[in-house]
Amino acid sequence: MPSLSHARRLGAVASLAGLGVIALATAASAHVTVNPKTAEQGSYAKVSFRVPNEEDNADTTKLVVNFPADHPLASVSVRPLPGWTAKVVKSTLPKPVKTEGGELTKAVTQITWSGGKIEPGQFQEFDVSLGPLPTDTDTLTFKADQTYSNGETVKWEQDPGDGSTEPEHPAPTLKLTPKGTADATTAGLTAQSKPAAAKAEAGSDDGTARVLGGVGIGIGVIGLAVGGYGLARARSRA
Repeated sequence: MPSLSHARRLGAVASLAGLGVIALATAASAHVTVNPKTAEQGSYAKVSFRVPNEEDNADTTKLVVNFPADHPLASVSVRPLPGWTAKVVKSTLPKPVKTEGGELTKAVTQITWSGGKIEPGQFQEFDVSLGPLPTDTDTLTFKADQTYSNGETVKWEQDPGDGSTEPEHPAPTLKLTPKGTADATTAGLTAQSKPAAAKAEAGSDDGTARVLGGVGIGIGVIGLAVGGYGLARARSRA
């Protein structure tokens, strides 16, 4: 028959395991991301920078997204968002880039959204239409700064790597697939031709995160229940 001290240790281990799973599930879905996660090389696409609030007692009040200077985009436009003001910065490129429409000497290098707020437990999506997407790379990285009402700024700028291990603050990354591939057919969408499909893709991604978070929380609750039951049973036998 297990002793009271053994039952307490078992309960503590189960409770800690449950809390760890809950924390992991919450952290995994709290990054600033670009959605959909893939688009077709050479296409125009509508993407959303999805920003969750990770703080319990502060609002997100500003988002700065930096565009990759090594692969400048000829066309970038912002969808108006009620309550927020978007400031688009264009910079002269160190070296002109040849495009189908001619020579590109200036391009958008940064967009700042401010004036609104994302409260704790909420998220917001900032939509941008951009293109044509480059054909000489398979990844576009958008380093971002998320500022809170308490003055804290979180820099989402770390290299996400190959996906095997994720850093604490990975930069939002858009993967580019070759024209005509299966991934590009479902996720690399033009802003004009398939807006409904793009919205469905973004919703699917958010739904997946919610399911994973729900599973993690469920396992955590079970762990807490097992721990509590073990303690109660040991005390009743003592």
